[in-house]
Amino acid sequence: MKSAAELAAEQAAFWNGPGGQGWLGAYQRIERSLEPFSQVLLEAASARAGEHVIDIGCGTGGTTAALARTVGPTGHVVGLDISETLIAAARSHRVDGATFVLGDAASHPFRHQAYDLVFSRFGVMFFGDPVAAFRNFRQALKPDGRLVFIAWRTPQENPWGLVPLRAAAPFLPPIPRPGPEDPGQYSFGDRARVERILKGAGFSAPTIEAFERPVWLGPTVAEIVDGAGRFGPLARAFADAGPAAVEKAKAAIATALEPHQGPDGVVLPGACWLVRASP
Repeated sequence: MKSAAELAAEQAAFWNGPGGQGWLGAYQRIERSLEPFSQVLLEAASARAGEHVIDIGCGTGGTTAALARTVGPTGHVVGLDISETLIAAARSHRVDGATFVLGDAASHPFRHQAYDLVFSRFGVMFFGDPVAAFRNFRQALKPDGRLVFIAWRTPQENPWGLVPLRAAAPFLPPIPRPGPEDPGQYSFGDRARVERILKGAGFSAPTIEAFERPVWLGPTVAEIVDGAGRFGPLARAFADAGPAAVEKAKAAIATALEPHQGPDGVVLPGACWLVRASP
C-alpha cells in the first residue's frame, strides 16, 4: 500500500505532465462540459462582495474569475493548483482581484482564519492525504466561514465516463483501478468516505446533496473519438496499445456513443455530490 506522500508525488507528476497538458489541450471542451455543474456550485457557494475566497484545484482559472467578479474590488480570490502548466495558463488571463498560486492543498501555508469561503469544482478528489488537505482548509477559514465543493459520484452513476471506457476496454491493456483510498476522479464517490474525511479534518455536520446534470462530450461522435486518446484514463491505455488495437477501441467507442448523438452534440448523464460544511 502506497503512503500518502507517494500518492501525492504521483499526482504532482501526473498534473505537471500529461494530465496538465491534456487538460489544457481540451480546455474549451472541458469548460463547456462542466458549465452546468459550475452554475450549481457558484449558486451554492453564494460568494458575496468583499469576501476572501480560496479556489482549490483552480485549473486554468475559469471559476476563479467568476468568483473574483462576484467578490469585487473589495474582495480577493486565491486560485491554488498543483499543476504548473495550468497555473501558468490561469495567470496569462490576468484576472483582476485574483492571485494564482502553485502549491499542494495539504501543505500550502494559507493564512490562519483569513478566508470566508473555500470552494472547489472537481478539485478535491486527487489529494494524497485528503484529511490533511481539508484540515488545512479548515484552519484557513474564519470561524463563520464555509466550505463548498462538488465531486463526482461513482463511475456507475456517470455514464459520460463509463460508456466510452467500457466500450474500449476489451481491446486495450488493463486499465488500473485505484484502490478505495487512492486519489482519482471518482475517489469521493462513496458518500460515507466523504463524511469520514470531513469529520476527520474537524468539519462539523457536513451536508451532502446528490445532483445530476447532462455532460456534453463534444459536437459529434467523430470528434470525440478522434480526441479519445489525448486525455483521461483512455489516453494512458491508448499509449500502451498497438495501432490495430487502438483502431478497434475507437470503433467500439463510436458505436457506443452513436445513440447519444443529438442536435446539440453527444450528451450523457453525470452525477455529483454537492458538499457544504462549516469549520
